[in-house]
Amino acid sequence: MRSFALLVCTFAVPAALPAAARLPETELLRNFNRKEVHIPMRDGVKLYTDIYIPKKSREPLPFLITRTPYGSTDEKNSNTVIEGSYKDFVKDGYIFVFQDIRGRYKSEGQFVMFRPPRDHSDPKAIDESTDTYDTIDWLLKNVSNNNGRAGVLGISYGGWLTVMAMLDPHPALKAVSEQASPADQFLGDDFHHNGAFRLSYGLEYSAMMETGTTNFRFQFDKHDTFEWYLALGPLSNFAVRYPPVGKLPTWQDFIQHPNYDQFWQKQAVTPYLDRPLVPNLNVAGWWDQEDFYGPMKIYETLEKKDTEHKNYVVAGPWNHGGWSHGDGRKLGVVDFEAGTGRYFREQVQATWFAYWLKDKGPFKQPEALTFQTGSNRWEQYDQWPPRNRTTDRPLYFQRAGGLSFDKPADGDDAFDSYVSDPSHPVPYRKRPISPTYPGGGWPVWLVEDQRFVEGRPDVLSWETGPLTDDVAVAGDIVAHLYASTSGTDSDWIVKLIDVYPEDYPKNPEMGGYQLMIADEVLRGRFRENFTNPKPVAPGEVTEYAVDLHTNDHAFLKGHKIMVQVQSTWFPVIDRNPQTYVDNIYTATEGDYKAATQRVYRSSGRASHVMLPVVRK
Repeated sequence: MRSFALLVCTFAVPAALPAAARLPETELLRNFNRKEVHIPMRDGVKLYTDIYIPKKSREPLPFLITRTPYGSTDEKNSNTVIEGSYKDFVKDGYIFVFQDIRGRYKSEGQFVMFRPPRDHSDPKAIDESTDTYDTIDWLLKNVSNNNGRAGVLGISYGGWLTVMAMLDPHPALKAVSEQASPADQFLGDDFHHNGAFRLSYGLEYSAMMETGTTNFRFQFDKHDTFEWYLALGPLSNFAVRYPPVGKLPTWQDFIQHPNYDQFWQKQAVTPYLDRPLVPNLNVAGWWDQEDFYGPMKIYETLEKKDTEHKNYVVAGPWNHGGWSHGDGRKLGVVDFEAGTGRYFREQVQATWFAYWLKDKGPFKQPEALTFQTGSNRWEQYDQWPPRNRTTDRPLYFQRAGGLSFDKPADGDDAFDSYVSDPSHPVPYRKRPISPTYPGGGWPVWLVEDQRFVEGRPDVLSWETGPLTDDVAVAGDIVAHLYASTSGTDSDWIVKLIDVYPEDYPKNPEMGGYQLMIADEVLRGRFRENFTNPKPVAPGEVTEYAVDLHTNDHAFLKGHKIMVQVQSTWFPVIDRNPQTYVDNIYTATEGDYKAATQRVYRSSGRASHVMLPVVRK
């Protein structure tokens, strides 16, 4: 779900592709016949569709379809994806189809953000699944020299559209690749994480998508958006100060649905998923700043009934859509010592569609293919998470900032504390914080050196000594905090960090680097469930289970493992007032109060992170 200006999440923005990957426009025209058509849907709405048909082919070809809300062509009415991200498909031979979804760019109809699946009892109802079905049906009948098969591919919002396509698939749809699709906008994807509102992203994205039929960029009057969001004050001020954006449908949805009610539940995709009806390659990036929860949740849900082995997963060292362009050797300053993106496109993605759509084999895709960061190598698993190869080991918080696999022996009153003040929140990345779009530091903030918060009194840190052997983790990581607050609500943010040795000859600039491996926020009011929030009892010690999600990483010998805990992460997460109110979107300035937070590390209240350690 991103703007074309970002490029990793769309398929037609020239800036999204490295200049070296772009072929001259004349070469594109020489190899393809282009057709721009408006395909009628079952309700009469026509969708703009850009079709590229190879001029020379010795065989009938399948369709490879990409649907997008970001514009299927750039401002020059041109498409650069074929020469860049799709060049490995070009070698195999496909009819490429790019389509604007309803109400966006050149397509008719009304745009609805993440339009929920239709009511099947209504024969006139439409959704993204029916639009994909009708598109495939039209293509089969109106584009010559096709082989009767179609595939759908997309990233982010395009990934979600791919999931919609396989809910009620056309018989000709033979393979899809859902890539970085959101699965649940309240629990873990773009707009909320565990009920905590993703403020800067949610505001800027809804403004971008719903201000007009093309992408709109919200204008800030401060270079550092941290200052802008802090000066905004309570969320209730936004609609008053910026009424045009405050009235947008999605912003109103945020205000009217502060809890996990039927609105958010209906928008989530997992309730609609059963057994996989079409072979699906789920793709995720370990440092996806927008949609990591989604593809892993979709894979997990489909896997429960995958009796015909149609459901597969790939995860690599990428940010949002990072596998689609460039060689993928580095993310920010972190070097993975291999062209991971290029490998994925050539050896995984291209072979996946060639097998299902063109009968090219043999089929060699493992159940789970993941890139183990740290050791920097691809791993294959016959299940994910690979519980048959791991042992859960708790890593306990200790006195004096220590961290160890040994359980603490201190009494129940042992704790570390800090004061969380909403008027002085912890920034989520280095300041100044540029707008989410067009990029800036947003795409790589998850790999930023966490030393930028070192020394803040409202961030607690615990770390091991230098490891005497490698510690590889593969699977689900969960933090268990025994904590209390003097307030009646609180956010708990946990970060699992790989601390590089101070002396690091391989790359001296990385000496002492604190690389965040896993992270998440849990809003205290939702500690029991997300539908019915309730206040936190002041001073009462409560166990909070913070799901840090799945991962594959090796903490190498000589490195240290660190855990950080804090209660603000601004402005990617809105400020919790720390005073319980029914709806944070309508909270007033007086509701925001400082609170004293305690994290316990005693024998009976042993805060820890549960690591799925790979057995040797």
